Amino acid sequence: MVSRGSKMALHRASGVGCRLGKSYVRVLCTGSVQPVKEDKPRVFSGIQPTGVPHLGNYLGAIESWVQLQDEYSSALYSIVDLHSITVPQDPAILRQSILHMTACLLACGLNPEKAIIFQQSQVNEHTELGWILGCLISFSHLRQLHHWKVKIQTQKNEGSVGLLTYPVLQCADILLYKSTHVPVGEDQVQHLELTQDTARRFNKKYGEFFPVPKALLGTSKKIKSLRDPSVKMSKSDPDKLATVNITDSPEEIVQKFRKAVTDFTSEVTYDPDHRPGVSNMVAIHSAVTGLDVDEIVHQSIDLDTAHYKLVVAEAVIQKLAPVRSEIEKLKADHGYLTNVLTSGTEKAKELCIPIFQEIRRLVGLI
Repeated sequence: MVSRGSKMALHRASGVGCRLGKSYVRVLCTGSVQPVKEDKPRVFSGIQPTGVPHLGNYLGAIESWVQLQDEYSSALYSIVDLHSITVPQDPAILRQSILHMTACLLACGLNPEKAIIFQQSQVNEHTELGWILGCLISFSHLRQLHHWKVKIQTQKNEGSVGLLTYPVLQCADILLYKSTHVPVGEDQVQHLELTQDTARRFNKKYGEFFPVPKALLGTSKKIKSLRDPSVKMSKSDPDKLATVNITDSPEEIVQKFRKAVTDFTSEVTYDPDHRPGVSNMVAIHSAVTGLDVDEIVHQSIDLDTAHYKLVVAEAVIQKLAPVRSEIEKLKADHGYLTNVLTSGTEKAKELCIPIFQEIRRLVGLI
């Protein structure tokens, strides 16, 4: 049996991962690589370290990640800092935001003993695979993606190359680990379709290698802006009353719900097409309490919408209170947060290096 220290020494000397097992590429003493059948499903998702996660992030994505880490034996969640620099960032703030986001994910329930939590930029294979995959994807295809059309309008036709090609890096993020399942919201379906198409292109050119990842839809709850229920809640919304951050104080949460857009009918009903504002309140109430929508409406028969908004605010406060408290504790322990990311990076590399070595061999780089 090879000790862990010997394994790491071999890894440093050869640049090739050496862990053996059914889910890995076996590295022989000769340096050749043989693909080993992947028999375990693997989940991958990522979040940018820009700003504090809001209620929509928490209920719409992070809670489903917590559930998936229990359902799948292999789950990776990446703080995708490389994606964040497609728009200008203050370096000092970005460094702090990476640790802050780590604290938020842990406080929301992600467990580094169950899932791999790591910083994207610390695993160089993401960008290396991004280059390889970028050589399979046409420029015209990227220009047709919805995100590019939207972003270029907001940046006065001066979008960066990174902004154009970040969906390619997303493909690499997912495929680098031979991920089989990706939790996505409706706005990310197009990017996952690009990943699926890219996996098929690679397999057609170099032989069957990547699994075509499946979308995990319906795992997240749809939370809309408090000020415009026709759009989703967003970190970048210029109206600060539109978004509830998971670190907001009870007073801030009450204020935002008081100002939430509803309509001129006082009755509490759930009708997203005709009463989107009130329906958003009911959806949030259901998401934070676990109560069925019909049950909530029945319980609110005697309430007008003004009073009902305060009921929802209180339910949100109760939901976020332990999370907010835990975030403050974790933010004070930079050493622990750094260790979580360092350990996660080591585990991510242990998974991806053998896979990437085989990719390099298939492409002809080694």
